[in-house]
This record gives sequence, structure tokens and C-alpha cells, in this order.
Amino acid sequence: MKVLNFGSLNYDYVYDVDHIVQPGETLDSLNMGTFFGGKGLNQSVAMARAGVHVYHAGMVGEDGDAFYELCRENGVDTTYLRKIDGRNGHAIIQVNREAQNCIIIYGGSNRRITKEFVDEVLADFGEGDIIMLQNEINCLDYIIDRAYEKKMTVILNPSPYDSALDACDMKKVSIFLLNEVEGKQVSGYEEPEKIIGAMLEKYPDAKIVLTLGENGVVYADKDKRAQQGIFKVKAVDTTAAGDTFTGYFVAALAKGLPIEETLRLCSKASAIAVSRKGATPSIPTMEEVENIEL
Repeated sequence: MKVLNFGSLNYDYVYDVDHIVQPGETLDSLNMGTFFGGKGLNQSVAMARAGVHVYHAGMVGEDGDAFYELCRENGVDTTYLRKIDGRNGHAIIQVNREAQNCIIIYGGSNRRITKEFVDEVLADFGEGDIIMLQNEINCLDYIIDRAYEKKMTVILNPSPYDSALDACDMKKVSIFLLNEVEGKQVSGYEEPEKIIGAMLEKYPDAKIVLTLGENGVVYADKDKRAQQGIFKVKAVDTTAAGDTFTGYFVAALAKGLPIEETLRLCSKASAIAVSRKGATPSIPTMEEVENIEL
């Protein structure tokens, strides 16, 4: 079994602010930091730090050489990373005093995936392999279709949720990993049980992993339910919490861990991530997760 993450790579420009800026307001930032990020990269690093060999497929811009080194330092395979002309993708992130964030994304190189590149990458993968996807790259519908044809396990984090997802055949998704906001956008419901019920009715063969912030996480498929509460820590920056959870979930799936153990592991890793600054730098290693007492 091979694990492929077809996703984004961003530079994150993070501004610490007293509060999220309001329309018409000019606000001084308390601090500013530049980090590596992007949902795709964050999740690949999380998988690698959780002990899984992960291939990352994606595009970096002419200013994106540093991503090759970062991936190699973190054990992420760059075989399917390509450099193209133009600017790399980036994000502008505000983080307030309560560690809540607000994010603006510029797609850049992440939005220049071609069908030819997709076919080139997927030629090396097949039945039983895992593909992890988010919605920060283009050609998502085509990638899902081709991966499904190859009988890969298709895992989708439908974030950010926008009209590009309307073109995707969600019935080809094996596992949905989403938070309660995305759950509402997909299902039309706010209550967790109604979100899960609606999704299982529409996608009866899928597995649903719904994260609920302070209320933990719920797993559901047509035969099983499982829940896990959060590990309480002092939150500093929640930017990579969801990506850390997702990466550790895919790693646990690849290792064949029971769902209860998987949810506990993912929740613990996410708790460590929110206690640190930045996106990629905040993601813990498996050794840290196993040894820390929370």
C-alpha cells in the first residue's frame, strides 16, 4: 500500500492581532511570522511525522525551491513535486488573542495542475493505495475520477468549501474528513447527528470523520460509530489543528489501527499542534504524541 497526497504547498504569512480586522478598519499587527503551510503540505508533514512514507504531488512556483528541502527534511517524498513559472501559492493569516484565525488564500502554482500531470502521477499508483485530497488545488474532480478508476482509497477533506466541489462526484469518495462548518456546507444541517445521517444516506458506502472543536470528534459508517473527546491544552494557534488530525488519521489508516485508537491518537496530536505557533512547525512527531502526558 502506497500513500499519495495530491495537494497544496503555501507560504503562510501569519499576523498576530488583537482581534480579527473588521470591514473598513486598519489594524496594527502585534507580530508577523512567515511559515511553510498549505493544507496539502501540512497533511503530508503530519503523515510523515506519524511514521508513514508519503508521496506529495503538487506544483511549486519559481519562488518555491525551499519546499523541496522542507519536504526532504521531514521525510516527505518529492518524486511528484514539480516547479513551474509564476508565484507560489500563499496564505495571509490573522490570529487573534484567543488563537482563532482568519485566512485568505492565493492559489498561485497550486491552481495550475494539469490533467496530463495527474495522469503522470497516478500511473504509478493502483488498487488499495491511498490518495488524500483537499480543495486548495484545481483539477480535483479529474483526480477523484482517475483515482476511483484505479480503485484507490479516496480520502477527501472538502476545505475550503466552494463551487469547485460541485463538479466532483462525491460518491467516489471513500472517507470524508471534515469539520462541523464543512459538514453543514455538505449536508445542509448544523447538528452533528443530522450531518452524519444526511451524509450516510447520500453516501452509504463512505466513512465519515466529523471534528467538532471543543466537542471532540465523531466517526461513523453504516455499521459503526465511535467518539473521542479533546485533550485540553492552552491554545496558541489553531491553524494546523485540522491538518494534523487529518495527517495522523491517514497514517493510522495505513497502519491498520482500530478506529478508537486512531481517534485518540489524532486528537492527542491535534492538541499538541494548537499549543504551538505556525502551521507546519507545530505538527508533532509520533514520538512526541506517544510520550507526552495530556
